[in-house]
Amino acid sequence: MIRYVATALLLVSALPAQGHVTPPEGFSPLLVGKGLTGWRGRPHLDPKKEAAMSPEKRAKQQAKWNADRDAHWRVENGEIVNDGKGVFLTTEKEYEDFEFTFEYKTVAKADSGVYLRYIPQVQIWDTTEAGGKWNLGADKGSGALWNNKRYANRPLHHADRPFGEWNSLRIRMVGSRVSVWMNDKFIVDDTILENYFDRNRPVPTRGAIQLQTHGGEIRWRNLFIREIGADEANRMLAKRASTAFESVFNGKDFSGWAGPTHTYEVDNGAIRCRAGAGGTIYTKATYDDFVARLEFKLPPGGNNGLAIRYPGSGDTAYIGMCELQVIDHTHKKYANLKDWQVHGSAYGMAPAHRGFLRPAGTWNFQEVTVKGSTITVELNGYVILETDLSKIDKPFSGNAHAGRTRTEGHFGFAGHNDPVSFRHVRIKRL
Repeated sequence: MIRYVATALLLVSALPAQGHVTPPEGFSPLLVGKGLTGWRGRPHLDPKKEAAMSPEKRAKQQAKWNADRDAHWRVENGEIVNDGKGVFLTTEKEYEDFEFTFEYKTVAKADSGVYLRYIPQVQIWDTTEAGGKWNLGADKGSGALWNNKRYANRPLHHADRPFGEWNSLRIRMVGSRVSVWMNDKFIVDDTILENYFDRNRPVPTRGAIQLQTHGGEIRWRNLFIREIGADEANRMLAKRASTAFESVFNGKDFSGWAGPTHTYEVDNGAIRCRAGAGGTIYTKATYDDFVARLEFKLPPGGNNGLAIRYPGSGDTAYIGMCELQVIDHTHKKYANLKDWQVHGSAYGMAPAHRGFLRPAGTWNFQEVTVKGSTITVELNGYVILETDLSKIDKPFSGNAHAGRTRTEGHFGFAGHNDPVSFRHVRIKRL
């Protein structure tokens, strides 16, 4: 749980007493001038369907949406005002990881929210009994990920102010993980936002912010946004529920490691496979159930792997529980890679979702949870693999993968001749 709040963000939390203010350091305003420059109209719509439109159809449709926007949205005294009808107000710019702060004020029986990367939503609604939606959870308060079904969809606290008063919201999104502060109260704790339009796949890595309208006037002001870079995102993901993790690499040498360590080197605090070399190095300690967290950096076309419950010899992809792929599957030389060979996959057995690797040369954050025969891989805040290896009777590779039911073994790196780097390697026993 991350409870750190920077000075700039404390200023944002004080907005209700200040009215219209200038952006805190690092933030940019989303309302510039007297009009809706930088915003377009757009309804509730699967982003894949919009992306599939031809340029001509999309331009024609956008003109209709903007006409609808202009009929129901306006700027008044530095506030965005909606009459409770029409399409949603949508940023023209799309965002990856970000922090978004704003204030809103609404009326009785209104229902609204904020779509994140086109995905619904951080809920805003009438939380009184008279509002008529206690049966849907409105009594618990606004600010939570109401459309979630698997992960939490209620706030930790009821933090809404009475009608007629401004509420402040701070939303942080890193990968698919969302945290929310409402009126200075921490109400959503790094919860995964589910992909409403395709619950079998993580949310998009990039998308617009949408202000929803639904049934009553709502006003918005002091809308500021700050984009979060990869290094900061990694630090945030690493701090999440970080107790009980122990470092298994000291950043200086291979103390505590075994195997062909001469085929690896330590460079600027990271383990790096030597170019043209390989083999599996592994922790001297063994693990049954555990969570591993680490950062890795791939050169263009780089290939390596995580050895899971490795016995200390042999090919971990078959003799260990598995090898989790660490590979730049975006490189042209891997154009014909099988689904079960892409990054994050349990090689030969279970394919991971594509599309969540950062560009080669950038540090990625990965978390691997091994519990019993199950493995979960989270990459840069997105769950890309959830599998139970005990249920895989016919591996895609056509091989036996005899070690897939192993209950204990070492953790390590399976090099394949490329200078792939790893750092901040930590493990928590379960």
